[in-house]
Amino acid sequence: MHGFDEQTQAPAPPVTFTGRKTVVAAAVAVVLIAGALLIRPARTGDDARPPGPSERAASAVGMGAPAAAVDLTALVADREKWVAAHADDDASWAVLGSAYLEQARRTADSAWFPKAEKALKRSLEVRPAEKGNFDAMTGMGALAGARRDFGTAKKWGELVRAQAPRRWTAYPVLVDAYTGLGDYKAAQRAMDRLMELRPGLAAHLRAAQVYRDRGWREDAVVALEHAGGAAKSPAEKAYVLLRLGELAWERGDPAEALRQYEAALRTDPAQAEALGGRARALAALGRGGEAVRDYRLALGRTPVPRLALELGELLESLGRAEEARAQYRSLSVLAAAGGANGVNDEVVLGLYEADHGDPAVAVRRLSAEWTRHKSVQVADALGWALHRGGEDAEALEYAQKATDLGLRSAEFAYHRALIERAVGDEAGARRHLQEALRTNPVFSPVRGPLAKEALSTIGQPPSGGPENMQPRTPWVAPELPKPNPPKPAAPKPAPAKPQPKSSPAGA
Repeated sequence: MHGFDEQTQAPAPPVTFTGRKTVVAAAVAVVLIAGALLIRPARTGDDARPPGPSERAASAVGMGAPAAAVDLTALVADREKWVAAHADDDASWAVLGSAYLEQARRTADSAWFPKAEKALKRSLEVRPAEKGNFDAMTGMGALAGARRDFGTAKKWGELVRAQAPRRWTAYPVLVDAYTGLGDYKAAQRAMDRLMELRPGLAAHLRAAQVYRDRGWREDAVVALEHAGGAAKSPAEKAYVLLRLGELAWERGDPAEALRQYEAALRTDPAQAEALGGRARALAALGRGGEAVRDYRLALGRTPVPRLALELGELLESLGRAEEARAQYRSLSVLAAAGGANGVNDEVVLGLYEADHGDPAVAVRRLSAEWTRHKSVQVADALGWALHRGGEDAEALEYAQKATDLGLRSAEFAYHRALIERAVGDEAGARRHLQEALRTNPVFSPVRGPLAKEALSTIGQPPSGGPENMQPRTPWVAPELPKPNPPKPAAPKPAPAKPQPKSSPAGA
């Protein structure tokens, strides 16, 4: 059939084992397995079971990544039980301190900070910094940064870097510390080094922060997209979505911000910060009742002074003055509780005093804060407090420090515009009011409408350009000297013709 051998068409006979062959094969398999075990003994990591809640949280905390609330609770319970029986385990004390710190970040409950400090200090007692207890040292730096004590955070971060320059966990601490101190070039250098040593979630999150502070929004979005690609757990993905929502809000896109905040809440319902962001976006979209509801829910989960200030101003814009005053009173209570646990809320308190309290108190608070932390946030708040206190010339210096770095903030631009108007610089005031409304026209339920009103009061510049660019008299063509005609060149003498030679006589 078409040249095929019929025998090749027949199926091959089945493979069969006799009893003796089976015994021999089994013996060979046993020898091979035993040899493999001798070469590589079984290890704990060979367990095929997925990691448990406490293991997942420990891995996230060690990587500087957000941990799920349930996993974090399990890790805290596990390490507390362990150190109760093993008080000299420095590594477990460091893990427990970092877990307490992550609890404080998730819940915004400053009562976790003293617990974190106690655990980390216990780890350093068992194994001092001089002997290379890098986990506890890094934890102390992160704790100081979370309390907004950026000078102390810098000291711990630099101590780790001095002893172990390639230990990547020191660099997120240094990026946050340098940013809080206002040393943005050093923050960028630390971020670049972090990207070299450990490109991943923590590095991309810090890169987005650095780019945002310099006004490079597109780069910040790209960095967060890379962070989203590196995120593995729902808690990590929700945190990235939260940061994307903040960037969308700052660029004046409340609808996109709302979408990102809601995505964060769907991904991790325990992401309380996203509730505050959603409230902010809802207020900007004119959904005031829903915004008030979300602000109250957020304050129930994360009782921070900034949320109380935002809710008070929203209620004030809605004509609910008595409720607004109640929120302002709660702001002071929340700040006092945080201060008792080492948290620095001077910027929020200063802005509250400048707008709703005593500007002189705001100036004193923020002047002291400026001696410690020279960030753009402190410069803006201090400049605004000085303006509200009537010291406009000095206020302008700080407003310029806040806006000249490049951070695109509608709030900063609005503050500078009103200070410029107070010193008589209408052109600068007009330019920065336009910038504020172009950046985010709904940046505040109170100050957003005031910015539009101020811009309409200043009006537009006269047509035709600035006055100093317009000639006072009609332009007349100047009389230019007539060019002298060129003199004709003298003719060159013709070359002499050669004379014929005379013949000799008698020739």
